[in-house]
Amino acid sequence: MKPNLILHVVSKFLIPLIILFALYVQFHGDFGPGGGFQAGVIFSAALILYALVFGLDAAEKIIPSHLLRILASLGLLIYAGVGVVALLLGANYLDYTVLGSNQIAGQHLGILLVELGVGITVAAVMLIIYFAFAGRGRE
Repeated sequence: MKPNLILHVVSKFLIPLIILFALYVQFHGDFGPGGGFQAGVIFSAALILYALVFGLDAAEKIIPSHLLRILASLGLLIYAGVGVVALLLGANYLDYTVLGSNQIAGQHLGILLVELGVGITVAAVMLIIYFAFAGRGRE
């Protein structure tokens, strides 16, 4: 495929903005619409755009598949770990009120951590799926 200069320039401009928007959705999710799932999908869409424009090999150099598997596991561990910590502190599973100095601080910290775990897992799994389908004819 012949490289397209306009597509390369526009995508180099858009990809950081997409990632920035994903971070906004991630960390604004407990105050408004959004959260981990939406942020994970937006973040992975930025990397999928990069892979479509610059090639699958270039994208896999940025984030290799073994790192994606680690990130998917780490996100799940963060999500489940928040629940286990709540259990160890004497509350119900994923009852965030015991995580902070008061109930409101605990709720904010718990939601932030759970949404972070969901965002990391969703982004990693979306990229694993894309890399699996996009690279199936290469070997």
